[in-house]
Amino acid sequence: MKRRNTDSKKAILELLESSKSALSHDMIQGIISRNIDRATIYRVLNRFCEDKIVRRIVGDDGKQYFAYCINCVEKKQKNNHFHFRCTQCGKVECLNEEVKVALPDGYEMHNFNGIVSGICSDCASLRSGE
Repeated sequence: MKRRNTDSKKAILELLESSKSALSHDMIQGIISRNIDRATIYRVLNRFCEDKIVRRIVGDDGKQYFAYCINCVEKKQKNNHFHFRCTQCGKVECLNEEVKVALPDGYEMHNFNGIVSGICSDCASLRSGE
């Protein structure tokens, strides 16, 4: 089924494409200048995930983050890499190293959701006074 291209979808996708890190629903709602209600944002994000336009990342904080991940979307790669969440600034970003999972014979991996948390390089350099 073909989906309609609405102004809300366009605004949310442009925001995700231009963001250097994954964004939570609350972050998206706080950034978007349009008057888009919470339910519409959730609906659009879920459809983007269904259509494999964006990647849903479940953080170690329990929040869902959404990223236009160039490795996942444009290259049509499997979702087999870690994401990193900075516990200081909250940034969630892709780590481009591919994860190799050794599964038992007969098993087939369809999805991988891995998150590493800690301090990002920007925050670490601020802490060390550089």
